[in-house]
Amino acid sequence: MGIDLPLIWAVIIAFGVMMYVIMDGFDLGIGILFPFIKDRQERDAMVNTVAPVWDGNETWLVLGGAALFAAFPLAYGLLLSALYLPLMFMLAGLIWRGVSFEFRFKASDRHKPFWDKAFACGSYVATFSQGVALGAFINGFELDGTTFTGTALDCFTPFSIFTGFALLFAYALLGSTWLIMKTAEDLQRRMRYLAQWISIALFFIIVAVSVWTPIMHSQVAERWFKWPNIFWFAPVPLLVVATTWLQVRILQKREPHATPFVLSLVLIFLGYSGLAISMWPYVIPPTITIWAAAAPPESMGFALVGTLLIIPVILVYTAWSYYVFRGKQAVGEGYH
Repeated sequence: MGIDLPLIWAVIIAFGVMMYVIMDGFDLGIGILFPFIKDRQERDAMVNTVAPVWDGNETWLVLGGAALFAAFPLAYGLLLSALYLPLMFMLAGLIWRGVSFEFRFKASDRHKPFWDKAFACGSYVATFSQGVALGAFINGFELDGTTFTGTALDCFTPFSIFTGFALLFAYALLGSTWLIMKTAEDLQRRMRYLAQWISIALFFIIVAVSVWTPIMHSQVAERWFKWPNIFWFAPVPLLVVATTWLQVRILQKREPHATPFVLSLVLIFLGYSGLAISMWPYVIPPTITIWAAAAPPESMGFALVGTLLIIPVILVYTAWSYYVFRGKQAVGEGYH
């Protein structure tokens, strides 16, 4: 029995995208929370919690894009054509946020408010664009065989606009719980308060997406509700309810500080799992599977060797950087 290279590559890409969502999610979430924090020193402390690691978080975005190009070139070309506008806005937002991230520390007092607004704006644009791209992917694309026949504006639908706003709440939850873990005193208390309301809002958003998606797509409804699938997949929504309830309960207490962030990761993973269940095995919904879009086996095998070597390296240096800069960030101090 031969090795299923498309399946292996699908797992690698899914892992890379998940790592990006987690690691750049709380990073973008800090920018999303900026408008709710007016004190400059508290804003500096928020940024300092990710200053040593933020640029490394986007390694996973590069890995996911490169892996998609290497393993599924057909999907890569179709997705770039269909999602051209949100992807361009996402890249513009990430670049603008990166520039403002550095400039806000070096600018004069007169110009710092501008770069604070730029940091928040870049975070909002990048996150919203990712959410729109996600919603468009769930909706599927207008295809003639393997050719995209839609327009650049097809990705903007009520559902994709909704998922754009939904991702803002998801990243805001990651950002707020990250700050609960990494800060103290007034800033931490404010983040606890915000995180409670964000958790509740995100729960209802997840419910709305979970209802809206099977209503729009009969194959998704059949995947979730046909017997015995409903038995095997029921733990996912049940765990979402349990995780949200536990999250809110713990946020109402003072300790422990790391648990809300861990529960946020669990909630994001459950949402990601639900997406995988709904979309599998299509890499270009609604018709092109991972096997139909796969590159030649020789190309996939050659690229797989290098990828399996580089992923452990990325994991090790990422883990080491977070270990070196562990601990809480005090307001008024540089990062440590």
